[in-house]
Amino acid sequence: MPDIAYTSKVTIERIKGPMRRAWLPAEPDPVLFGVHGAVAEHYKVPPDLFPPHATTLDYIVAAAAG
Repeated sequence: MPDIAYTSKVTIERIKGPMRRAWLPAEPDPVLFGVHGAVAEHYKVPPDLFPPHATTLDYIVAAAAG
């Protein structure tokens, strides 16, 4: 079995509701995750309760498309 080439070290903090703060490798500042638009509607998050932020799904799609 080959040696492990890379282990990603990520820390996630739940802020409140759908809001998360993540510290990612090579990023000097934490990244905010949340909900917006149709995703917020699906989870019944009122639009004025939290500021809109990209979802974790948005980041996964962006990473896969890259």
